[in-house]
Amino acid sequence: MVRLVGERVGRQEACPRCDADLHCCRNCRFHDPGAHNQCRETQAEWVKEKDRANFCDYFEPVEVVGARGRSANTAEDVKKKF
Repeated sequence: MVRLVGERVGRQEACPRCDADLHCCRNCRFHDPGAHNQCRETQAEWVKEKDRANFCDYFEPVEVVGARGRSANTAEDVKKKF
């Protein structure tokens, strides 16, 4: 299953590969370990378990750029840009 950026994530959705909760603080764009309550959204309530599903209304999936989402030519592209 491919998830599009901006698509809503249900509270009980899980990763099809590892069964980890998707709607959790660690997958949210507002999650910041250095911020108060570890969240940059000032009105969000404190959540104890950051890696478990929660009911936060401010949850927005973080856009992850990693090796799996990139083309095979990534190293070559970086060399060209340099």
